[in-house]
Amino acid sequence: MKDFTIAALLGGPEMIILGVAILLLFGGKKIPELMKGLGKGIKEFKQGQAEEPVPAPVNEKV
Repeated sequence: MKDFTIAALLGGPEMIILGVAILLLFGGKKIPELMKGLGKGIKEFKQGQAEEPVPAPVNEKV
């Protein structure tokens, strides 16, 4: 099976219709806030992946 993305399935007219639907659902003023939050989330996710994991403490009973 070939690998493909959703972007490969969407052409110009589909992208325009999708953009209009999002604009109608969220409104023009809310979209920049949503994109800003999405950008912050992606940035935090990438920073979390870049950090080295902290090993869990080992409880040893003697």
